Amino acid sequence: MSVPARAYLSIGEVLTKLRGDFSDITISKIRFLESEGLIEPQRTPSGYRKFTAADLDRLRYVLLLQRDQYLPLRVIKENLEALDRGLEPAANGGVAAPRPTLATIDGDSSPESFGAISDLRLSREELLKASGLKDAQLVELESFGFIALRGRHYDNDALSVATAVAEMASFGIEARHLRSFKSAADREIGLIEQVITPINRQKSADSKARAEEVQKQIASLSVRLHASLVRAGLNRPR
Repeated sequence: MSVPARAYLSIGEVLTKLRGDFSDITISKIRFLESEGLIEPQRTPSGYRKFTAADLDRLRYVLLLQRDQYLPLRVIKENLEALDRGLEPAANGGVAAPRPTLATIDGDSSPESFGAISDLRLSREELLKASGLKDAQLVELESFGFIALRGRHYDNDALSVATAVAEMASFGIEARHLRSFKSAADREIGLIEQVITPINRQKSADSKARAEEVQKQIASLSVRLHASLVRAGLNRPR
């Protein structure tokens, strides 16, 4: 019977895997990078470091930037922090930007899009830069409940809303004109919650998964219905 591979590596195994590309790597250097906060391997109960494949990739990234771009650890650490928040590090300083692969779900009303979770976390400055909003517009959106912080950052949904509002502003449409959109969305959310609440109360093994699937399906249908009604209204003979 085959023995499954371990999900972690010892510091010695990490050293062996890196030494082919980085001949000057040492255990002391790996420990130093850890002390500087660039990597955070887990520990066994006895205190030995446990490196995952993600830890190994992170080390390679750090070492490549040191060797090929001569970047100081401070800048590398900023790059890693941006990557951890779903951003593309700024090439020459400045504000990091959302990665193209982490686009918002605009235009996608499939059920899967309502279950997608992004690791995108934006600062206020990053949200303004990525969306094209002005700070006063963001303040107004927050006051109307369109956008809210998630912890200390803005998420992918905030970026989607901000981008849409910024584009509509080019037609003279202001946030105050869009409050009915928020009210309609809140009513749709309430309707969906009415449907899934009884499912969640069943307490069966698959009730949570079933509730999540139903929630995604109804959300998708509601967006399709809204788009169809708007299209039908605009196409009505005048």
